[in-house]
Amino acid sequence: MEERLPSGGTGSLDTPVAIVGGGVVGCAVLHALARRGVKATLLEAETGLALGASGTNSGILHTGFDSIHGELETRLIIRSGELREELLEELGIEVLRCGAQMRPRGDEERVKVAEIARNAASNGVEVRLSSERVLDIPAESIVDPVAYTEALAGAAREGGASVLLDAPVSGLRAEGEQAIAVEVAGTRVIRAGAVVNCAGLFADRLARLAGDASFAIYPRKGEFLVFRMPPRAALKRILLPVPSPEGKGVLVFPTLDGELVAGPTARDREDKDDWSVEGDAAATILGRVGRTYPPLETAEQTGIYAGLRPAGAGVNYLIGFSQRVHRLLHVAAIRSTGLSASLGIGEHVVELLEREGMLRPLAPRPLPAPRPARREEGVPWWARAGRYRQAAAGGGQGRA
Repeated sequence: MEERLPSGGTGSLDTPVAIVGGGVVGCAVLHALARRGVKATLLEAETGLALGASGTNSGILHTGFDSIHGELETRLIIRSGELREELLEELGIEVLRCGAQMRPRGDEERVKVAEIARNAASNGVEVRLSSERVLDIPAESIVDPVAYTEALAGAAREGGASVLLDAPVSGLRAEGEQAIAVEVAGTRVIRAGAVVNCAGLFADRLARLAGDASFAIYPRKGEFLVFRMPPRAALKRILLPVPSPEGKGVLVFPTLDGELVAGPTARDREDKDDWSVEGDAAATILGRVGRTYPPLETAEQTGIYAGLRPAGAGVNYLIGFSQRVHRLLHVAAIRSTGLSASLGIGEHVVELLEREGMLRPLAPRPLPAPRPARREEGVPWWARAGRYRQAAAGGGQGRA
């Protein structure tokens, strides 16, 4: 449902900040602004929030234990962890505090796990390394990422922000030194003091509307298998593979709905609208996780889904102002840790806007309590976007 734009307090502007993209990163930016009294406006092209990568991932809140020390991505993941606990309680978001474990096989993997433990110490993340080089990461946890995203947006609304759905941006142009004109659906124009590009897979297309071709985004497809939890071998924590030169591998984890998920794959693709599950997905995933969690081999498969992560061509975590259009701030190529880093990203964006004089520095404040975040009964979060297949008995056929 489309809301009215905020009015008052911005001179001739319709909104002080327009955020393009209603995934978890865009909603976290909206929330961070609302906490500072900024009545920003979020524009989402779809009919609902978190219908893209934010609604088709693992739901795991990573601690940054294995992230590269010193990089912006790592700093924002760790900062999010510092901000998250108070916020989760404030928003009433359900969390599965299950922890994670990485168990090596063979001497080469033991050496790798020891390196990861040292990296975690450098990042200030608590881990426990046993004498057998089994690594436990107690603070890894799981949420419903759709409920998480909607809760951020709901709290921001309570603080005076606006969310406009069915509002695809069709044009961007500077209006002097103080505003950007945002054309929505080719029918209306919103004047904003700044625009934050959180458009995910389409962040490069949004940039090009403003004449900025400085980066490109391509989809990295990640497929997941969903199983009914084996009653006699229920999984109570996230099982992580030891990374290899080919990537981080396939993990197995429980969900808030009591299901079991294995994935993801990692396939670089070109079509940003192809959310299909590819024919070899199940065999690929099962071939990689059998030794990690043997009960999976006989577990009942109930679903399969794919997500498209917004990967940058030669760039990761591109957060900065456009060199072509003053007041356009890109938050792009947030490839796979947007959920985990979202709160830190929101805070960082506010700091950048303040540094450039586009916002008056204000301390964050609690927002009015939103309605408690609720998960839709009977519909797992990964199925809400409709981009999934419900596995039929014996065949894996069904909705695509």
